[in-house]
Amino acid sequence: MKQRLLTPGPTPVPEETLLEFARPMIFHRTAEFRVLLAEVLADLQTIFCTKNLIIPLTASGTGALEAALANSVPAGAKIICLIAGRFGERWKNIAKAFNIESINVTVPYGQAVQPDQLAKALADHPDAIAVCSTLSETSTGVGHDIAAFGKLIAKTPALHIVDAISGLGAMECRTDEWQIDINCTGSQKALMMPPGLAFLSVSDKAWQAIDKNANPRTFYFDLKKAKKNLETSDTPYTPAHTMIRAMRVSLKKILAEGIENVWARQKRYAEAARAGFQALGLELFPAQPNTALTVVKMPAGIDSTTLLTKLEKQYGLKLANGQDTLKGKIIRLAHMGYIDQFDILAALGGVELVLLEMGHRIEPGAGLSAAQRVFAKA
Repeated sequence: MKQRLLTPGPTPVPEETLLEFARPMIFHRTAEFRVLLAEVLADLQTIFCTKNLIIPLTASGTGALEAALANSVPAGAKIICLIAGRFGERWKNIAKAFNIESINVTVPYGQAVQPDQLAKALADHPDAIAVCSTLSETSTGVGHDIAAFGKLIAKTPALHIVDAISGLGAMECRTDEWQIDINCTGSQKALMMPPGLAFLSVSDKAWQAIDKNANPRTFYFDLKKAKKNLETSDTPYTPAHTMIRAMRVSLKKILAEGIENVWARQKRYAEAARAGFQALGLELFPAQPNTALTVVKMPAGIDSTTLLTKLEKQYGLKLANGQDTLKGKIIRLAHMGYIDQFDILAALGGVELVLLEMGHRIEPGAGLSAAQRVFAKA
């Protein structure tokens, strides 16, 4: 049985990228690797839509979030966290670990934080050092209006820090135009790589804040040290250099298609997935859905844990369950990265078969037909 990985991270990796891992090991303190690193970071600037310096870290995306806060916000200072799910809550938890006060703007799961809510928080807390948000709230499928947030934050001294781990490369994200000061991502989502690399784009405004923070509570994630080493296209500590070598291949695939074309394709995939699920009588969970993944509620009497277990065991299709209070209530289909329209059709067809088996009354083929009509318009 063919296995299809359709979770919102890790995601499938292109075959030509995987082959890079079979090449002989190289030493990282060489001119060869410095050229390679510079090329990868330049390619990432295009995908981030930024002229800012990109900092590489050997870590998961959470390492980038920790580095962003630990370097730019002193202990005892205040930040505003925009929370629409588990990954918005992660900002709050990182702040707590570094003795940073967190002002939380929280909405129910499935909802998105609105710009007027941020405007009020900024007015109420003019001493906030930063605002932390998520581009794609992966736990619920919500997408945030980062461009609108950026306009509001840019009028204040606060930094605009964004978790774009599951969104960058799948959703429109214009770092410089949207005035994002620190934009964080990881390798294992839309960048079509295994887990293990994280990246941050850092603006001049953010570097000023980082330089003012005389005693950051960090060693390995010291961004000033990383910046200094990048002057010679090097890293302060041993990087996951075989990952970086393989990543060059995945990035070239994205650049060959064109980042705006990738965004358009992802939008089409999302539209097809939504149409397919809704034709099966499944309601979208997020009020403001994003294009990196599609999240739907389970109908009455259907438990998503049971459905997903059957889906994987019987058809080799791996989708994601809800988390915490949403476990058993929703399913999450990712269509970011190395995914095509036939993966989406396979997922819809499998879900349809399992729903029929579990007694959900639908017309066989309804979901597939709805999705195919979307693809046929392209």
